[in-house]
Amino acid sequence: MATTRPYDLIVIGSGPAGEKAALHAALHGRRVVLVEKSPVLGGAGVNTGTLPSKTLKETALYLSGLSNAGLFGVQRQLEHAPEARDLFFRERFVVRREREQVSRQLLRDKVEIVFGTGSFLDAHRIEVAMATGTRELEADFVLIATGSSPDHPAGVPFDGRCICDSDSILQLDRIPRSLCIVGSGVIGCEYATMFAALGTQVTLVNSQAGLLPFLDPEVVALLGDEMRRAGIELRPGTRVEHLDIVTEEPPFGRAQLAGGGVLKADIFLFATGRSGNTAGLGCDRIGLQPSPHGTLAVDATYGTAVPGVYAVGDVIGFPALGSTGMDQGRVAVTHMFGLHGLERIATAIPFGIYTIPEISMVGLTEAEAGKRGLDCATSRVDYAEVPRGTILGVEHGFLKLVYDRKNRTVLGVHLIGPQATELIHYGMELVEDRKTLAHITAEVFNFPTLHELYKQAAYAAWTQA
Repeated sequence: MATTRPYDLIVIGSGPAGEKAALHAALHGRRVVLVEKSPVLGGAGVNTGTLPSKTLKETALYLSGLSNAGLFGVQRQLEHAPEARDLFFRERFVVRREREQVSRQLLRDKVEIVFGTGSFLDAHRIEVAMATGTRELEADFVLIATGSSPDHPAGVPFDGRCICDSDSILQLDRIPRSLCIVGSGVIGCEYATMFAALGTQVTLVNSQAGLLPFLDPEVVALLGDEMRRAGIELRPGTRVEHLDIVTEEPPFGRAQLAGGGVLKADIFLFATGRSGNTAGLGCDRIGLQPSPHGTLAVDATYGTAVPGVYAVGDVIGFPALGSTGMDQGRVAVTHMFGLHGLERIATAIPFGIYTIPEISMVGLTEAEAGKRGLDCATSRVDYAEVPRGTILGVEHGFLKLVYDRKNRTVLGVHLIGPQATELIHYGMELVEDRKTLAHITAEVFNFPTLHELYKQAAYAAWTQA
């Protein structure tokens, strides 16, 4: 039955999840309006998170020469020591370009864009507070795709210069001589290796015992070794009790540690987690109750407890990846409008960590397979064992297969080394489709390429009892 409401769908938030949902609905003939509170499009994925940090990582590799230092018998040097303008030049170009791309795509597919802060009046009506006043929007469905923001622990004097979060560190006007990162999760580890590559003395403080506990232990061990080789000081089991800014010229941060001790650094970066952006949405007006971390509960269709209201992306919590958010948006729209054939989302989701070196994984670790009662085995091949790895001069890095010992089905793939986040996609197919080692050995890859890692690992597994 035809609706009498002005729109079929209101999307709140223009990050990867909201953008792709809006485009998917519009391409299927739905009337879509997108509300964005920021003056620019793209959300955290384009402006403060995924793309900026990954661009900075590539810039750090280039400026430092780490990716090919001495490889061809020539040492490349900059005419001057890296400065903030060198580090952020490409990042700002990429961000500007992607903002324009998001705008072009939305306008091309006739998605209406409204800049302002949206909040619920009821399950079908959104009030948008704009610079010029307010506007009321009404639709059959509302999709919340408002993303997440860095946590700000109580008592931490964030000023965006000496004490930063993962948003404000992108506005630095200098490369610090010293940097203390509080929190050794994905964001903390990425920024630690990035700044260390630029010559910054980095200290990584973590209240837990180790790094990234969800990863394969051998991957974590090599990451730790690479960090130490880069001069990063790892301080596991260390908690910051108090932090203040010393107002000398230039100012710096000073942390009192639990149990005694002091840490000083030009800049402190807090990377202790993120929370869903639900404050100010008026969720209480429609009976939605966000979690203490601001996230919303959804069902398998990404519908909330309120009929007609859906949520996708970081605002629903784990896995909080740009990649998953985009497909969650597609699946939510498919279910809203009964667009059969596009409602599936893969179960084998790859994780990419853009440290130096890169890390990526899909499927089970050896420990997880054991907990499920599976009789598993592993096979590992170093980058240096395949010709392409030698050509690239990779000294440290490997691919590890986890497979079922009985039927030789691939259960997990774990990579650390150059292009790991690209190479993982073949592993994703192996895990998602329950392919066997025999399938890998039957494949023909271009030679020499890093995909030989898969083949060599499969060959090695056949020789194991």
